[in-house]
Amino acid sequence: MMVDKILLEKLKSNFTEAFWFIKTNKVRTFLTALGIIFGVASVITMLAIGNGAEKEILSQLELVGVNNIVVTPIPDEKKDNENDNEEESEKSETKRFSKGLDILDAESVKNYIPSVKMVSPEIIMDTYVINNGKQNPVRLIGISNAFIQTSNINLESGKSFSDYQAKNALPVCIIGKKVEKKLFTGESALGKQIKVKDVWLQVVGIIEEKFISEKAQENLCIRDLNEDVYIPLNTFLVRYKDRKIISNKVSSVGGGGNFIVVSGNQNGPKKRIPRGNYHQIDKLTIQVSNSNELKATAEVLSKMLKRRHNDVLDFEITIPIQLLKQQQKTKQIFNIVLSIIAGISLLIGGIGIMNIMLASVLERTREIGIIRAIGATEEDVVLQFLSESVLISVGGGVIGILVGIIGAYVIEIVSGIETILSINSITISFLIAVIVGLVFGIFPAKAAAKKKPIEALRSE
Repeated sequence: MMVDKILLEKLKSNFTEAFWFIKTNKVRTFLTALGIIFGVASVITMLAIGNGAEKEILSQLELVGVNNIVVTPIPDEKKDNENDNEEESEKSETKRFSKGLDILDAESVKNYIPSVKMVSPEIIMDTYVINNGKQNPVRLIGISNAFIQTSNINLESGKSFSDYQAKNALPVCIIGKKVEKKLFTGESALGKQIKVKDVWLQVVGIIEEKFISEKAQENLCIRDLNEDVYIPLNTFLVRYKDRKIISNKVSSVGGGGNFIVVSGNQNGPKKRIPRGNYHQIDKLTIQVSNSNELKATAEVLSKMLKRRHNDVLDFEITIPIQLLKQQQKTKQIFNIVLSIIAGISLLIGGIGIMNIMLASVLERTREIGIIRAIGATEEDVVLQFLSESVLISVGGGVIGILVGIIGAYVIEIVSGIETILSINSITISFLIAVIVGLVFGIFPAKAAAKKKPIEALRSE
């Protein structure tokens, strides 16, 4: 017990003396601690960015679904830089006809690919909803009940479409939470009627609000589900629009092909008029049973659709989870680079502490000789100089923590990258600062302790 008290008194005395020495050399101490400050700040910022990236990846996975494959149609649009020369006209004439992406494709995928668990076709139309005599823009989506599962969404109230409602094209809808707030401020929309374009729809369900960032919408090509109105597929096709019927009529006028060909006279130049969006559905989400089967299923899916579309590649297949994995890999590389920078900063900080402590040993050689002559042991000298190096690194660590916290918030505000601070990252950073002080302070401390008292007293 007595030994512990003596050790505590020694530590207290050494740290007090170290504090006063640092206080009398403020500028030199601050410059010495800069490496530690930036190193600790880098570690905190790096971990905050990493935590934010991990949260973003997990939330995006929840939005797109782990086992989903997305098929989107490619409309037959005329490019701005297209040249109407004779050679291109000849190529256009030989272009094959495709019926486009339709509900029959969705049924075939579900029936003939064993690894497919469910399919969710969607038809999308930008339209308006009439509220209090005013038109508000809204996106109308025709869906099947599988959409609720493939999109990982929940209903806050109400229920999904019944088989009877879906089959008989009844005028019912499910709306997003933002739509409810906009149209029915302060009250529930459940059971009420809304007029979308020219059709009155009864609200049978309300989607639970889910935050979807603009970045996620852009990177993953997904919509803000809270702002849409959903109706059964058959309701959309019967009461609004069926592009398949229209496109079939257009193609018959043009004599086949993915376009219409018109000419001024029999021998005149032929001009290609694109069909536009001739696809019946705008998106097809396919959920597979096992994530290991995603790539193989996508390959089979591509071959099947290409065959059904008469070898016309008028669709695009994406696997969202692969895009997310690529993003995750990029962010991991970024974190590794940040880690290396932080490590270099800490190393430089440690070398700086060692250099300044060696210089301090040379400056205080006579002082070392005096305290050794009056009875101080080598251990006392080691503790004295080690206390100074640890105090410098701890002070630098505390400042570095403040800089790191401020830096994380600044990065989030300026760049929009989400950062998440944690107690673990701050604790790790502080411990690293203390360890650096100990490791790089040992050599100067031992160098001071090994000086012989007589030779130290003779030095000027």
